[in-house]
Amino acid sequence: MGNSSHGLSLVVPLNSFGNVLMFLFSVFLAAAIIFLNVSVSLSILLNKALRSENRFMYMLSTCLSDICTGVSYYYVGVLDVRDNFESPTTTFYIVPTFLGLSYMAILAAQADRYHAVVSPFKYSQRMTRNRTLMVIVAYWVYAFFIVGVHNLVPLGVAKKITSMGTLVGNILTVTIMIGLNIRLFIIARFQLEKEPPSEERDSKRSSVYLILVVAVFFLGTWLPIFSHVMACNIANSTCYTFRNEGTDPLRILPRVNASLTPVLYIRGCSALRVTLLTKVWRHCCCRRSR
Repeated sequence: MGNSSHGLSLVVPLNSFGNVLMFLFSVFLAAAIIFLNVSVSLSILLNKALRSENRFMYMLSTCLSDICTGVSYYYVGVLDVRDNFESPTTTFYIVPTFLGLSYMAILAAQADRYHAVVSPFKYSQRMTRNRTLMVIVAYWVYAFFIVGVHNLVPLGVAKKITSMGTLVGNILTVTIMIGLNIRLFIIARFQLEKEPPSEERDSKRSSVYLILVVAVFFLGTWLPIFSHVMACNIANSTCYTFRNEGTDPLRILPRVNASLTPVLYIRGCSALRVTLLTKVWRHCCCRRSR
């Protein structure tokens, strides 16, 4: 069934056991991304103490972009969709932008933790909650400004912008993320250990370790597609493409990360976990039991 004449078909034809599993995986992955990120978002919004900390604002930003990723995956992952400029099933660069917003949120959260631990006094003066929210709004606006540029310029120009922007942006941001990871690990492992035991030290250390783990998982799921795209750009050749987004393992991995990140948040933050279990999931279960 052709997309142009009869509408969209499923990501794979359901004519074998493996294809059925592939289809179910796509459906459940989208559902897991939405469920887990909505749960974490509600936990942050329902807890005033969490909302008062800057790092949870970055968590909330990540969750919101990942919720959009989960919703959009019912289109790009469950249906037979190729999301590129020339495809009739294109999302006009919007769906990849949601993934990019998660990337920017994690990078900003790393920089935030680094600043908070290295210069706590200056951090408390500079990074008020309003300024943190301004940073978050700024990279959301920037991301969709780029979407607008891609859709307003001619196709050839858009391809050149994407090619050069992806190459330079990926190399720069991955280098910064890895560098921050190394610095944060050194700080958590050596600098914070020298401080006298206190609740503040434990809080700093747990927040640093949490963003470290989140960033490591992020890099593990994103580096394959980054490396693939950068190699194609450097070689000036066309990248190998799968039949659609939902069968391309390099594009599935970042979506898997969108379901892993909230799990890491829940596992690594006791206050968030308590709020989730007592105010979100328990409340929902109680309402269902009635």
